[in-house]
Amino acid sequence: MLIYLKKIREQINVNASGDASVKALHRTRRRTLSLLPAAALLLMAGMANAYSAPKTLLVLGDSLSAEYGLARGTGWVALLEQRLKAQKNDTRIVNASISGETTSGGRVRLPALLTKHQPDVVLIELGANDGLRGLPVAAAEANLRAMGEAARKAGAQVVLVGMRMPPNYGRAYGEQFYGVYGKLAREWKAPLVPFMFEGIADQPQLFQADRMHPNAQAHPAILKNIWPQLAPLLKAK
Repeated sequence: MLIYLKKIREQINVNASGDASVKALHRTRRRTLSLLPAAALLLMAGMANAYSAPKTLLVLGDSLSAEYGLARGTGWVALLEQRLKAQKNDTRIVNASISGETTSGGRVRLPALLTKHQPDVVLIELGANDGLRGLPVAAAEANLRAMGEAARKAGAQVVLVGMRMPPNYGRAYGEQFYGVYGKLAREWKAPLVPFMFEGIADQPQLFQADRMHPNAQAHPAILKNIWPQLAPLLKAK
């Protein structure tokens, strides 16, 4: 901005020195320069607004993100919101997670959510229910790919949250299922949380009575697993 103003002043001076109508040009010069500070302030204010606007995060998940069996405000999404507020980060969080949700359900719901909320970041935490039901891995992959591509087409950055299947589902199925997340993240060059339950899965005391859903004590650890991949995307525009 300062360089731009300097060049305008220099150009006016050059024109003034070589023109016979020096007085007229000087009057034009004074009027032009008088308008520059206000114009500069307006331009800089517009730039500041464009780059300081808070972002919107859309969380598309299942019961693991919907506070299933937990007191309100104790799940990892609520803890994320609390952390951002403590950091004076005004990111708007839309938690569109539903207990029991599958990748096919998320795929159906996502277009309307993108239109309504226009998120800057979409975190996809889905697939666990597909795996627990033994649904084809290829179908889950197709649904996740469709969601990611829809979000990216809408201008949002995507974060994938990976999940592993219990050993009793068989090694082949488990590895194929888990591999989908890394495959898609590589294709999109998107941040990946490799395993949502890292450091939690082998600690029974961190799960509810059903042994499937983490209790409130586990959710800070879940946020710890997700935060490093998500935080860089939530800085102000």
